[in-house]
Amino acid sequence: MQAEVIAIGDELVTGQRLDTNSRWLSAELAVLGIPVVFHTTAADTLEAGIEAFRIAAGRADVVVATGGLGPTADDLTRDVLAALAGRPLVLSESTLQAIQTRFAARGMPCPESNRRQAMFPEGSSVIPNPNGTAPGIDLTTAVAGRRSRIFALPGVPAEMKPMWEAAVAPALVAMLPEAATILQRRIKCFGAGESAIEAMLPDLVRRGRDPLVGITAHEATITLRIAARSRTAAECRTKIAETEAVIRACLGPLVFGIEDEELEDATLAAVGGTLAVCEAGTGGVAAALLGQAQARRRERGLAGGFLGGLVLPGQALAAAAAAARARREFAADVGLGIGGIGSAADGRPLVGLAVDAAGGSVCVEHVLGGGPVLAITRAAKAGLDLVRQHVAVRQPAEASR
Repeated sequence: MQAEVIAIGDELVTGQRLDTNSRWLSAELAVLGIPVVFHTTAADTLEAGIEAFRIAAGRADVVVATGGLGPTADDLTRDVLAALAGRPLVLSESTLQAIQTRFAARGMPCPESNRRQAMFPEGSSVIPNPNGTAPGIDLTTAVAGRRSRIFALPGVPAEMKPMWEAAVAPALVAMLPEAATILQRRIKCFGAGESAIEAMLPDLVRRGRDPLVGITAHEATITLRIAARSRTAAECRTKIAETEAVIRACLGPLVFGIEDEELEDATLAAVGGTLAVCEAGTGGVAAALLGQAQARRRERGLAGGFLGGLVLPGQALAAAAAAARARREFAADVGLGIGGIGSAADGRPLVGLAVDAAGGSVCVEHVLGGGPVLAITRAAKAGLDLVRQHVAVRQPAEASR
């Protein structure tokens, strides 16, 4: 099977908003072994929508679309699919009741416009939306003699993703020619770019490999997704373990965690005790990341962790002095210091990063690069990673997998 992903919205075609749904869906389809051969972005007009779906259904076995399922006049995906299939829109009474119940639970009347969200092309199936008022549409139709199954989902990621996992992915697995079990595992890395990490993994990141290894980058964190497909879960786990061992052998300390673990989580786990930060050049980004990690630690009932931070934007702090100050003022086991922004010999901006701990101190210079927003995030994460690699003589039990 081949797939096409369609993103619908004026805000996408005009560049006002970045289309992250298509990237996410393509990665999920790849896990299932269904290659995505086209991405299409269409405006919020009936004509553009019909043309986009007509072309997609004529060349792809599966079409997954996001957007255009809201209650307003420019939400036209249901009308587009009805026109494409040559079928009328019909009211789903059970869906309308579910929408009305959702409004009633909030003590609000259901607007008449939301009735549109209970309308579906005749013969299609409803994809339930437990987190919103926009159910999805599951429609099989034929264009130019070719049958295509279309899944239309809302554009809000927090609604779309659970609907994909609960309904669409299982439906696609059932369509595969052979029954199979599909498992995946994410390996998180920091300290090298996407292309550099790919070059360090000989022949792992390539199309058609079993198991498949995908690579994505987000705010300087690299995620390697291992997806295995086999007859049994045990066979999948064996394939994943073998590939993960190769990744860890090739990347060494660049690997900091798995699944939903973030660099800040790994940093606090490596410290084992307590950590404080004093930062100037990154304006509180490191403290914010550590604060989020500390909240996750509390949920798990873990002791120690992040005690707090001093944020002194714009000040010409020396990183070593900042690290010592953070450790002293918070009585922490480890202090992280991020100095003010300076200049390298070639004129590029840089910040100093330092760690102060009982076992010794370290100070390095980090050159800012990658655009103003990403550069600051990358610098803050580089400071966290410096702590992780400097302090961690061994991985604590809480961080082991």
